[in-house]
Amino acid sequence: MLGTSRAGNVAEVAMKVLVREGATTLSHRVIDRLLANAAVEMVPLDAGVADVIVDLRVGDHDGLARRRSSATVEGEALMEEVRRVNAGRVVMLSSSLVYGPHANSRIPITEDEVIRPEASFVFARQLSSVEHVLDRWRRGSDDRSVAVLRPTVTMGLGASSSLARALAAGSGRRLGDEEPPAQFLHIDDLAAAVETVVVSEYDGVVNVAPDGWVPGDRVRALLGRRWQIPVPRWVREQLWALQWRFQRGPIPPGLGPYTTTSWVVANDRLKSLGWTSSVTNEQTFVEGTESPWWASITPKRRQELALGGAVVGIVIAASAIVVIGVRAFRLQRQR
Repeated sequence: MLGTSRAGNVAEVAMKVLVREGATTLSHRVIDRLLANAAVEMVPLDAGVADVIVDLRVGDHDGLARRRSSATVEGEALMEEVRRVNAGRVVMLSSSLVYGPHANSRIPITEDEVIRPEASFVFARQLSSVEHVLDRWRRGSDDRSVAVLRPTVTMGLGASSSLARALAAGSGRRLGDEEPPAQFLHIDDLAAAVETVVVSEYDGVVNVAPDGWVPGDRVRALLGRRWQIPVPRWVREQLWALQWRFQRGPIPPGLGPYTTTSWVVANDRLKSLGWTSSVTNEQTFVEGTESPWWASITPKRRQELALGGAVVGIVIAASAIVVIGVRAFRLQRQR
């Protein structure tokens, strides 16, 4: 970033950066990177002036749930903060979920694709609305710029959100069907992408994803599910829905279509800025899903599982009684 010294000479000056973070693992890693970058001067949240606002709250699904907020509300708070500190540039973390799961999308999806989030998935729709608000703000002055990062499913050891876990749980599990490919981004690579976009002063949308993707059958193999059941489609749908329902939760309504249709994205634009991924899709998936499934289950889901187990137990017991009764009746008749 260029500035003018007291002597009137043009020189490099550190850009003043304010980070709106949600006390998450990603936030900590982004802040650590920016603090270590000589081109950046971090300013506190109560600072009166900032050149750049980096927002990590609008796209933080779990943080929004904890705060009982929404992407729309956080988007409004972001714009208030922009006006308060008179920032000329905004870097916002969104999600590639805004592209939506559509069979007619060209794979891999580039940043030029029109965003069409799943209508029943409120979080993705709200993210797209905030992106539109920022775009209108940018067009209001030639001195403004906006960078929007759209990462794919982001995971890491002990740092996978409930949204990422649900999407991972839904991948590779559609019994008997051809699986769509999937992508899994490591949280460290996302933090590096945020730093790259901030320092490069990039203006526009950029996808964040590792190179390539994982074929659906490979995802199933990583999950340890190599078998398929030759049953009617409607039975497979019911089995899959029941199976996914009792994965780690909670599972947001409208997320299901994202597990049945491919929405993998291209990363060429980000790589042109000098960013490279350090962890592959498969490595990230294994690391992000290696903890026991019950380790992150919520109390509500435990209760649901307990009730579900009780129902299954009753059905099994009833079936056993019926079988025993039938056998006893047959033996009695043979006598």
